[in-house]
Amino acid sequence: MRLKACINGPRTPAEHSAIPITPDQIRAESIAAVNAGAEAIHVHPKTPDGTDSLAAEHVAAAVRAARAAGVPVGVTTGAWSTPDAVSRLAAVESWTTLPDFASVNWHEEGAADLARLLMRRGVGVEAGLWTAASARAWLASGLTGDCIRALLEVQPGDSPDVADELITLTDTSGVPLLLHGQDDTCWATLRSAVAQGLATRIGLEDTLTMPDGSPATGNSDLVTSALAFFRV
Repeated sequence: MRLKACINGPRTPAEHSAIPITPDQIRAESIAAVNAGAEAIHVHPKTPDGTDSLAAEHVAAAVRAARAAGVPVGVTTGAWSTPDAVSRLAAVESWTTLPDFASVNWHEEGAADLARLLMRRGVGVEAGLWTAASARAWLASGLTGDCIRALLEVQPGDSPDVADELITLTDTSGVPLLLHGQDDTCWATLRSAVAQGLATRIGLEDTLTMPDGSPATGNSDLVTSALAFFRV
């Protein structure tokens, strides 16, 4: 996989009118992103008001909708949706429709236990690594080789040194790496990922603007622009 589409994230339509919230919107944006060239979908299940949710009914609706695009589908397990680690485990245990993979932010409380639960349920785990400390914790967890992917996630305002350090720490892990940024770090980090032969991702979760700074109309034009960097 070269390019994943992250179609909504924790954003709401108040930030951009094309942020998909409902199953019909998630289905449409997923299909559009895949038609533009995305090879997988990352989606945040939502309540009707646009809040991220790990509740079984919302996960099932989002996963079924995104699967209409015909590619692997992953979801978030971010603590902002269910802050208590025990409640987060209970939510994941209750899922009735399982995604192909789920991201686990390794700096969050209970990350290793959550990863083990997902693996036991047959869900692939992407380790979300935001910092050098979280990368070291992941490498020491004993679960590294059981993860399908490490997400090297450069946060808004981070310097390029953050990406370099994350790559250095994880490059010999034997696990596929996906490097991406967000907001002001998005496009520069994507270009860096492509130049280094790493997978990356793009979508309205990571940026609301095109490489030239103009507003994005939706996920499909972001995917089209991202793929252009692979052809340079």
